Amino acid sequence: MKNIVIIGNGIAGITAARHIRKRSDHHITVISSETEHFFSRTALMYIYMGHMNFENTKPYEDWFWKKNRIELLKAHVEHVKTTDKTITLSTGATLGYDILIIATGSKSNKFGWSGQDLKGVQGLYSFQDLEEMEANTKDVKRAVIVGGGLIGVEMAEMLLSRKIEVTFLVRENSFWSNVLPRQEAELISKHLQVHHVDLKTSAELEKILPDDNGKVKGVITKNGEQIDCQFVGLTVGVSPNIDFLKDSDIEIKRGVLVNEFLETNIPDVYAIGDCVERTYELPGRRNIEQVWYTGRMMGEVVAQSICDTKTKYEPGPWFNSAKFFDIEYQTYGNVGNELKPNEEEFYWEHQGGKKAIHFVWDKNSKQFLGVNVFGIRLRHEKFDAWLREKRSIEFVLHNLSSANFDPEFFDRYENEIVSDFEKKVLAIKSAVV
Repeated sequence: MKNIVIIGNGIAGITAARHIRKRSDHHITVISSETEHFFSRTALMYIYMGHMNFENTKPYEDWFWKKNRIELLKAHVEHVKTTDKTITLSTGATLGYDILIIATGSKSNKFGWSGQDLKGVQGLYSFQDLEEMEANTKDVKRAVIVGGGLIGVEMAEMLLSRKIEVTFLVRENSFWSNVLPRQEAELISKHLQVHHVDLKTSAELEKILPDDNGKVKGVITKNGEQIDCQFVGLTVGVSPNIDFLKDSDIEIKRGVLVNEFLETNIPDVYAIGDCVERTYELPGRRNIEQVWYTGRMMGEVVAQSICDTKTKYEPGPWFNSAKFFDIEYQTYGNVGNELKPNEEEFYWEHQGGKKAIHFVWDKNSKQFLGVNVFGIRLRHEKFDAWLREKRSIEFVLHNLSSANFDPEFFDRYENEIVSDFEKKVLAIKSAVV
């Protein structure tokens, strides 16, 4: 029986703990300074909005951990000493391990703006961030959110639920256009404005202004505009939470460097989840991927390697999902914000402006490469299979109805989408030939 220590109680660390317990009698300790018990990070916004309380966000009852012999330790790790396999806590106590799993997640980015550490300026990632936001937004009339990503949209929805006016600073010419193609970026930009977000595009933060009490009183943009506010949300992405490893022997760059088995350069030390930076390439995927499901996958893989058979991390085709207020978004495969030379596209948008689908394929082989969809639910298993099987764009369109995951009485748009595809794409090709 080995002594396994997991630093971090997010989805990656807890999945690893659960699957190690299923496969072994190893002693398992999970350390976290964030919360005593695992919770659903994606549900943080609903606590603030009053839809849930913290207890509702815990997938397991508090008795689950003792019953399954998973020891929970609420503490902060200061240092890892790999030469003698010990961990030093902020209390000064040390803890030994036989196998160490680093699953410390992410932290909100800051880029050195003047005033970024004022009271009322913060990001949104951890439970402590939620508590801070609760305190920082009391009696607030206007907020400014900096950065056009998914966390920013969540924060805007949270603030608007309390009737706090929101100005959104986005340095691109439309929302999230560094990720989304032009059509979708414009669709979501309009949708944010429909929800009363004051969206300012091509606008960058210059500095944050303090009042006489060290609180935020406004911001100034790089074009000289001053916006008065009492809260600033910094949602310009996240980065791996690995500062405590800088003086260790574990190799890091932006994240903890791992091979295809999620092993670090040090024997018996693994890393999983948001804090990981892969040293090897996976087609269509980034070397740092900070999404919920990759952490879960990594947790399962590392448990197999420790307990049963050494297993490679092979997540398959990229996918993700999110929500822009009441528009659900899914992406499968790779749809870049700009077409590559070898790619062709087809974009369909419903006249209501809340449903759209965007296909990309290889212009020579006709192989389907990816899809973005808004307002229509698609079945993950279908698109995962079609991408793995390298199906043609025609096959995907002709079988699109089988991938619809909307409830029975929802409107269906497959016939309209296919008809529009045939008019816009196939007819043009026939005319050229």
